[in-house]
Amino acid sequence: MIIDTLENFNKYISLHPLFKKVAVFLSSHNLSELEYGNIELEGKELFVKVAQTKPKSKEDGRLESHKLFIDIQIPLSDKEIMGHTMTKDCQSVLVPYDDSKDVMFFDGLAENYVTIHPGMFVIFFPQDAHAPEISMNGIKKMVIKVRK
Repeated sequence: MIIDTLENFNKYISLHPLFKKVAVFLSSHNLSELEYGNIELEGKELFVKVAQTKPKSKEDGRLESHKLFIDIQIPLSDKEIMGHTMTKDCQSVLVPYDDSKDVMFFDGLAENYVTIHPGMFVIFFPQDAHAPEISMNGIKKMVIKVRK
């Protein structure tokens, strides 16, 4: 897991060949004005999802992990709390891995929680189980999906 500000995203482009395209997208768009929906940047290898979340408590947040994609999560309208536990340390599986959706869910609360503000991002790798979208009122956010 990596947490930083958007102005520092270029420091991470060496971590994945598609991160340079992510950096170009981030620097060439007014993120808060993005419309809801999906934006393809590199077919099924790299795409953006912009959505409005609903209010969610830590107790309602479910830990999830992915095998095929890296998530770059960015809150756009307000702060978001995100839980994190290493996937290998998660409790029992709540919903088995679904390869068509590239997701599995785990029982229990996250070990750690961080607050991410607009202008920041979090990168979750496959080894990072995460409980996103925790907020009092729901938020507009984007998730950039990068095939690992």
